Amino acid sequence: MSRTNIEDEETFEPIYAAQEDFNPNDTVSSFLNTAYDPARLHPLAGLGGTGGLDYLNLEDDAGSLPGAHGRGGILPSRGWSDDLTYGTGLTYITGLTLGGAYGFFEGLRSSPSPAFKIRLNTVLNGMTRRGPFIGNSAGILALMYNGINGGIGRARGHYDPLNSVLAGGLTGAIFKSTAGLRAAGSAGGVCAVAAGIWAFGREALNL
Repeated sequence: MSRTNIEDEETFEPIYAAQEDFNPNDTVSSFLNTAYDPARLHPLAGLGGTGGLDYLNLEDDAGSLPGAHGRGGILPSRGWSDDLTYGTGLTYITGLTLGGAYGFFEGLRSSPSPAFKIRLNTVLNGMTRRGPFIGNSAGILALMYNGINGGIGRARGHYDPLNSVLAGGLTGAIFKSTAGLRAAGSAGGVCAVAAGIWAFGREALNL
């Protein structure tokens, strides 16, 4: 619609666009069967020549990049922050569950009386003693390990299983440092072996 001002009076004149293309005999089927120009439907149509425009994958897995921290697979991770939060929480819950189960069976075996109430009390005492202790210890180890592993990777500029072995050794040594050099060395060796098995196994199985 166009508007024209003539002495403060407004008149409206209808404008019919593309009147030459209008055909009153056109139907839906004739419209669908008509060849169309894809460039009129999308501004990027026709790019890339006759072969078309190749799709770009903008969500590449960070684990597929060499030296990048992050991995795909069954246990995906976006970096050390994921390992620090989810890894620590999962380790704590796992330790709490396993410790509670260990305390449960320990309480059943060490009950001083076959009476139900006494056995129940012994089982509950064993679960509350073992569960939180193992869960807290596992959570602290995981927190230290993931933090040290991320720091080593940032310092080296590369993330590989060697970082996990070094982080595991340092974690065990620091965790048992107050018990003496012998205990710290033993704990460091055990944690380094465990971290190496986890890192190389995860890489081999693409976890």
